[in-house]
Amino acid sequence: MSDFLQALKAKNPGEPEFIQAVTELYESIIPVLDKNTALRKHNILDRIVEPERLVTFRVTWTDDQGKVQVNRGYRIQMNSAIGPYKGGLRFHPSVNQGILKFLAFEQIFKNALTGLPMGGGKGGSDFDPKGKSDAEVMRFCQAFMAELYRHIGPDTDVPAGDIGVGGREIGYLFGMYKKLRNEWTGVLTGKGLGWGGSLIRPEATGYGNVFFAENMLETVGQTFKGKRCLVSGSGNVAQYTIEKLLQLGATPVTASDSSGYIYDEKGIDTKKLEFIMDLKNNRRGRIAEYADAFASAVFVPVDAKLDYNPLWNHKADCAFPSATQNEINGKDAQNLINNGIQLVSEGANMPSDLEAVNIFLSNNILYAPGKASNAGGVATSGLEMSQNSLRLYWTSEEVEARLKAIMRNIHAEALATSKKYGHERNYVVGANIAGFEKVANAMIAQGVV
Repeated sequence: MSDFLQALKAKNPGEPEFIQAVTELYESIIPVLDKNTALRKHNILDRIVEPERLVTFRVTWTDDQGKVQVNRGYRIQMNSAIGPYKGGLRFHPSVNQGILKFLAFEQIFKNALTGLPMGGGKGGSDFDPKGKSDAEVMRFCQAFMAELYRHIGPDTDVPAGDIGVGGREIGYLFGMYKKLRNEWTGVLTGKGLGWGGSLIRPEATGYGNVFFAENMLETVGQTFKGKRCLVSGSGNVAQYTIEKLLQLGATPVTASDSSGYIYDEKGIDTKKLEFIMDLKNNRRGRIAEYADAFASAVFVPVDAKLDYNPLWNHKADCAFPSATQNEINGKDAQNLINNGIQLVSEGANMPSDLEAVNIFLSNNILYAPGKASNAGGVATSGLEMSQNSLRLYWTSEEVEARLKAIMRNIHAEALATSKKYGHERNYVVGANIAGFEKVANAMIAQGVV
């Protein structure tokens, strides 16, 4: 292990996801560091892994029984070299400083790849919105924003949604920010359409992921028509990944949540997708109900004793991990290879661990890392920021066209960069180097700050 990585581990104990994210980037950019002496002179590597600001705070709120609850809130403002901090808020019991640092670090390069002026940040809380009433979620969001508002702003830091933070939560957060600051600004993205939101924003991450994968298939003369696809998750990203796959002629066959997954031999069609959307967006039910509603499907519950996820052990052509980090390990990756997978495109943030990534690359799979393939969400958030600044709305056709162009540009840049550095079609190397060079050059130009 290099001296840099050893020092990183010593300085960030108990943060394995953050170490993993930095390690993946570091291994890709070694040729850049060797060629560009200015990067070492300006100590860019040590600077880029250190957050510019790390805010942590207590969130105190009252539940419906009148009991006072206490959670921990965070905002990691990682890098602002190319624009205001931009990145989601995650409300989930697993949230801690290390996970948010990994997400914020990934966000730096993902945002850079979009070509839009956005820096990298992330935040959230260990609050769990599941099982909470709307009133409890509102009180928590208001308490959370009562502290966060002093650290954010449209030209400073623009949060968005993430796991556990959807349209309901964004609404409550935005309302409290507006009250506290007595101003209407585009300080949050993912807003409702009637009050500053953008068309296609809910669809953007899933659509963008499929657009990126479509570009990868084009390089080998293929399309999605007739391809069977494995999709994990059942939230926004998974739902709209499935929707766009259907529009392009593919057959999605899986969806999942924390309780397990469904496998539908006949495929998830438009009617079945509508069921999933109603189940998850309105009724907030469990994916097992899908198998009760459709005879062609089986539900497989989570089995903690297994060292692999059986969702990734079905015959298919393409895989779209769209749930959470490290959901594909080495055994899962090998199962995918054994079952004929040709393409893996990540809708979640870092859903494949390092062993899995190496297996994909060594088997010449078309593999898209999340910092490239799931950039559609933040790209459309950037488009929402632009619309807020201009005080206008673009049509859904305009936004989708811009999104598709951004994903095509990210693909082209990652592909060209991989070729330039002697790793053609290695999108990990291409995306890491392309994003890193943009941010590093901006940091050098701005001096030692």
